[in-house]
Amino acid sequence: MSYPIETIRHSLAHVMAAAVKKLHPDVKFAGGPAIENGFYYDFDTEYRFSESDFEQIEKEMKSLIKSDGRFDRREITLDEAKEIFKDQPYKMEWLNEYDARGEALSIYTFRDFVDLCRGPHVESSKDLPRDGFKIRTVAGAYWKGDSKNKMLQRIYVDAFANAEELAAFLKMQEEAAARDNRKLGKEMDLFHFEPEYAPGAVFWHDKGYKIYRRLIDYIRARQEKAGYLEISTPSVMDRCLWEKSGHWAKYGAHNYSGTTQDGKVFCVKPMSCPGGMLVFGQGIKSYKDLPLYLAEFGKVNRYEAAGALSGLMRVREFTQDDAHIFCTEEQLESEVVKILRFIKDIYNKFGFEKITMKLATRPLSEFRIGSDEVWDRAEGALKNALDKNGIEYEIAENDAAFYGPKIDNYLKDSMGRVWQCGTVQLDMNLPERFDLSYIGEDGEKHRPIMLHRAMLGSIERFMGILLESTGGNLPLWLSPEPVVVAPVSEKYKDYAEKVVAALRNAGVYARADLRDEKVNYKVRELSLSKTPIIAVVGEKEMENESVTLRYLGKEGQDVKSLSEFVDYMKDAVKLPL
Repeated sequence: MSYPIETIRHSLAHVMAAAVKKLHPDVKFAGGPAIENGFYYDFDTEYRFSESDFEQIEKEMKSLIKSDGRFDRREITLDEAKEIFKDQPYKMEWLNEYDARGEALSIYTFRDFVDLCRGPHVESSKDLPRDGFKIRTVAGAYWKGDSKNKMLQRIYVDAFANAEELAAFLKMQEEAAARDNRKLGKEMDLFHFEPEYAPGAVFWHDKGYKIYRRLIDYIRARQEKAGYLEISTPSVMDRCLWEKSGHWAKYGAHNYSGTTQDGKVFCVKPMSCPGGMLVFGQGIKSYKDLPLYLAEFGKVNRYEAAGALSGLMRVREFTQDDAHIFCTEEQLESEVVKILRFIKDIYNKFGFEKITMKLATRPLSEFRIGSDEVWDRAEGALKNALDKNGIEYEIAENDAAFYGPKIDNYLKDSMGRVWQCGTVQLDMNLPERFDLSYIGEDGEKHRPIMLHRAMLGSIERFMGILLESTGGNLPLWLSPEPVVVAPVSEKYKDYAEKVVAALRNAGVYARADLRDEKVNYKVRELSLSKTPIIAVVGEKEMENESVTLRYLGKEGQDVKSLSEFVDYMKDAVKLPL
């Protein structure tokens, strides 16, 4: 019998817990869910797990699987559960909070290991892959995710249906490690971090900042072509703005704020929405002004736990390619479709062809704002826009923003990893809270609908995704140094500088590598730093006014006249509009 991979992973989590119990009988158990690519289980024990324990735990797990033990489910009463788990404090805490009016309690027994669990599980351990899992790491994790609670030991395991799938995943992980944006950032001299002085904030070096600016230049050019107006709003504003919008109630703990001498509380901007609404609110707007596209490359700051920070992928300070589109209800459907097509085209230009979309519906949250009637209209509008235009999508239940439903865009990189980037969020609530209006054809005031839109999302995060997907081999138009000219000896320094001058006069950034090193050494060093084109010049090239070209990742070389090369590069570095 074949089982869903989540069932296999969940069952393996129980097998690992049983193995740990056999090796360390005094261990206390918290819980162990299936997660993407595997599972984890949290343990409380005086013994400190390390990599040296992994092989022994895996060996015990394989022995238990081979023993063909059954996973037996039984429903029990709350009193029975408390008797069974009286020596397990984390299970007891959960049971003491359990609402007896809810679903029935159930336990699963696997050999001599018993756990509270809804299931499902496989019928027998013979249905589990003996060679489809591998312990990845052990890390600290607070009980219930609360830093006030005790730190437990969380063992993470990669788990798949068979050895072949595991091997493919581990190979991909090796490749991902080699392409890690932090590693590439150092090798390519792009950026660094200073955890002691500015955790989660990027220190851009010249080459990295060139890529960062180029990404913004590209989005800016595309937006201007599409009729967007670019604005800029203050980085520090009164906290009352985020109280009015509802962001403070939802995300207040993640905001940086402080009180000034006059007693006011100001926030470092965590998102751009209130500023965009204040700009729209200036002056009288007519239906003839709609749709109105206001774009902002807003630098925002949000507190993230230090343990969650991860290179460019998870930072505390980042730049969003944010936009707020104000439109009428009649314009809504066409605007949503226009934005989705815009985002898809942007991703395609960066080489991401596989894009999926998820419609996120209202959250089950005390912080959700707006009536059910407004949410019904908003969700229906997005669903109609997708359905009528034949756009495929999935439903992400209860995953919307607190102010409205959204369509999130997911792209797949060259290693098959999926990333959530761009989004379109429909908001009928914040225009109401900020009392925004426009004058309709009837001469009366009407409430606009607002669409929150990001294409790349975080510029930093998208740059990290792009670096890892390409392994640092960026397209010429995005490369910080598309060409470096390398003379074979000091004698050809002047000609190398002539080539650089010709390129720069044509608007192509270039530099000469004038180090007193052999040309093969220069080529090797420049290749490691991911320079796309190395133009080698010597006696023959100087006599013929030519360059010999070596392309990153390609065998052999090419010879072009200087004028031909300048024309080629001039074209190659243009923004792909």
